[in-house]
Amino acid sequence: MGQIATTSRSQGLTVKAYRGPGSALIAYDLDPHLTKNLAGFAIKRTAPTGESAYLLNRLDFTHEITKDTLPHQRTFTPSNVAPFQKFRWIDFPSDVHDGRYSYEVAVEYFGKGGRLEEGPRAEVAIEIAPRDYDRFRLGFTRGYLSSQAYATRFGNAPLRPGAGLLFDTRPYEAQYEWLGFEARRILRAFAQECHDDPASTVDVFAYDLDEPDFVETLVSFGKRLRIFLDDSPLHTKKGAREIEAGKRLLASAGADNVRRGHFQRFAHSKVIIQKRHGKPVRVLTGSANFSVRGLYVQANSVLVFDDPGAAALYEEAFELAFADPRSPAKFRAAPVAKSWATIEGAGLPATEVSFAPHTTALLSLGKVADAIRDAKSSVLYAVMEMGGGGPVLQALRNIGSQQKLFAYGMTQKADGDLEVQRATANSELADFAYLTKQVPEPFREEWSGGMGQVIHHKFVVLDFNDYTPRVFTGSSNLAKGGEEANGDNLLAIADRSVATAYAVEAIRLVDHYHFRVAMRRATRAKPLQLQGAGTRAPWWEPYYDDKNIKSRERQLFVR
Repeated sequence: MGQIATTSRSQGLTVKAYRGPGSALIAYDLDPHLTKNLAGFAIKRTAPTGESAYLLNRLDFTHEITKDTLPHQRTFTPSNVAPFQKFRWIDFPSDVHDGRYSYEVAVEYFGKGGRLEEGPRAEVAIEIAPRDYDRFRLGFTRGYLSSQAYATRFGNAPLRPGAGLLFDTRPYEAQYEWLGFEARRILRAFAQECHDDPASTVDVFAYDLDEPDFVETLVSFGKRLRIFLDDSPLHTKKGAREIEAGKRLLASAGADNVRRGHFQRFAHSKVIIQKRHGKPVRVLTGSANFSVRGLYVQANSVLVFDDPGAAALYEEAFELAFADPRSPAKFRAAPVAKSWATIEGAGLPATEVSFAPHTTALLSLGKVADAIRDAKSSVLYAVMEMGGGGPVLQALRNIGSQQKLFAYGMTQKADGDLEVQRATANSELADFAYLTKQVPEPFREEWSGGMGQVIHHKFVVLDFNDYTPRVFTGSSNLAKGGEEANGDNLLAIADRSVATAYAVEAIRLVDHYHFRVAMRRATRAKPLQLQGAGTRAPWWEPYYDDKNIKSRERQLFVR
């Protein structure tokens, strides 16, 4: 297994790098007696290619950012000139290379005349694209459609030419590759490997289904495909692309191999089971729908278990649903829906899986809620919606009152707003409508991706850098209604590598959208700007105040 985190110490400065999904979380701490005149921290990244550059800061000492600042008026300044005035930073390289990334962190002080003077420095190195397990893969979408990065890189180009299902995707390939990131690569490779093996057949659960290349891959399987398609009103109403997808699959696979159903509400799993000579051998699952939105707009993850035991568990759920797509009561009464099942073996993270719908949501959600209540140091999460019932969402809504924990997470509300919870009972909103207003023509607009969910994750990470790291993830929305009415799957993974990847993903998303919250609140009287020398209340003071959550944050990430 590759290094999940590395630490370096020098002259009172501690630096720690955590490996994320194609990213790195760089955390640092400074002895209290070294904070006088502290201006911030500069971070220089050296890629495996040998290319070095300072990470860029969105804030500096001279330019003011307010809610009225347009994208073309913003500047990005090297952090040795505009040091980061916080005790951690997420680096997400635009192009990720195999090999070790080196991060050199330097303390910057205010000297005479407010000039910056360098203090202690320390360096850490870590791989951000490793393979820890021979028989397990984890990948995330970039989930950054609503970001200046997409607007800058692709001119805010649309993701499809119109309303139809099929089109030539070649003009969109660069966008899809960048936005879909590792999740897309894993999905495409899995489907192609199954297709190229003449002894393989696939069984598929699909909720949203409109990614043209994936649909055509399924069509190309012919009668080697069986699929259970969701037929809730969302996917059968006029204009739904799933109608056309279903027709194409009926024509290629045959009526005996295509089933439609929605349990009591939704057939919500996103699953591909590979069978070789009729026996399940591998399974792909996760939160990412097989759709343009699921892979290229939303923040999602995909997991692959290259394990006959894991595949057999998913196949049992598939066979039960496929045999009787209109009878959720039979599914609830079956053994596969009555307990957690274990996925184990060499080359796999320690995992359990639960299949819904259940007779009671406590069967699955009770384990998650208990784990949240038992957390010792941190709870990090990204959950699609928090409006539902059940013990998990209630525990997350109450997490801000647990002062022993560092709690950090976000959810997208039903009205499209993003709710950002940062370790207190007070929430903050990032409004997509605001993001689209502060833009010049023609292509700098930060595109919200239209109506629908952008934060589509459903995960909770507990104690990622403590003794018992765990993550709960899958297709389940972690709500009582879904666990009792939907076809879903929920994974419980007790593994430091997997937990760290999801933890960094949670922090990446919250930081990204929280900056937009701060922008919306910024005025000319109180703009966003780096704090200069000689301020009575230095920016770093809360990080050393034991009563302040920022102090807990500083200490947590370098432990």
